[in-house]
Amino acid sequence: MTCDEFVAMVSAYAQRQKLPVETNTTVSSIHPRDGGGYEVVTSRGKAITKSVIVATGNLNVPKRPLLASKLPPTVIQLDGMDYRRASLIEPGAVLVVGCGNSGGQIAEDLVHSGKKVFLAIGRNGRVPRRYRGLDISLWLEKTGRYDMPRTSKTGRPLLGATHTISLQALSAQGVVMLGRFIDVDSSGKLVFADDLQENAKFGDQVSADLKSEIDNFIASQGLSVGPAQIDEAEAAVAQFPEPPILSLDLVANNISTVIWCVGFVGDFSWVHVPGAIDERGCPLQERCISVPGIYFSGLDTSLAFKSGTILAAAQESQFIADHITKSAVAGLENKGGPPLP
Repeated sequence: MTCDEFVAMVSAYAQRQKLPVETNTTVSSIHPRDGGGYEVVTSRGKAITKSVIVATGNLNVPKRPLLASKLPPTVIQLDGMDYRRASLIEPGAVLVVGCGNSGGQIAEDLVHSGKKVFLAIGRNGRVPRRYRGLDISLWLEKTGRYDMPRTSKTGRPLLGATHTISLQALSAQGVVMLGRFIDVDSSGKLVFADDLQENAKFGDQVSADLKSEIDNFIASQGLSVGPAQIDEAEAAVAQFPEPPILSLDLVANNISTVIWCVGFVGDFSWVHVPGAIDERGCPLQERCISVPGIYFSGLDTSLAFKSGTILAAAQESQFIADHITKSAVAGLENKGGPPLP
């Protein structure tokens, strides 16, 4: 789905279920109340409640490395979430740092617009968009991969929105590939690691391993599916710089803009509830449950590959709803009241 299609789906669901959703409402803070419960301060006034589910996720604030402060003020610095279209980027070449979904897709969009693009990559796996007749997301669900713990092996895999994106294909389209961005030297030049080939091979291996896993699943289940087709992006011949570029002069290469695509963190500074947030600003929770009455949903964790996605939301919401109900029942029984139906 595109962004607009996804929003339309969620809006239609809310209308179908007649959910009393208050749109265009900003929550600025949550505070515990004397005597129990919480006060939620919003742009429409205050709300009093016994339970709060914080479902903003922990991937809503872009990260920038400390090295960003070493770049000259003449260079425009953007975060991946701020990118809209190539036509809004200032004239000149662009350096994209990071090659997960955002970095790869932005680099491809820019080069297709005629921009000169440099892409600094890291150790990211690669996932094909489709395989043997199905979207890869469906295979991840069918094989149970979504429910498996996420490991650090693949990093944030590169996945195209509508088609496979590979480092080889990007280079063949004209993107100048670089290794990991590691420093800014005394002369102001950017320094990159000599790991481009190694990272490209790693992406190839992750994709091959995943397709092999799917093939084994198909065989074990006796499924009748189409044969594996040649993926143009994965079959592309790499055109990496030789020798590799380990130092880059921003001025000499007319680089006017740097786009950071190195990940996100969460902003929970508005949750003023003792015991719910640690000293680093991260939620203190176990399986969505924090201090009494506070829940966190939509967190991107290592517990499952699907964590932080809409696929995990249904499971988490049911678990949280059950826990709230059981807590309410226990509270009434402790007070001698009748249990809830």
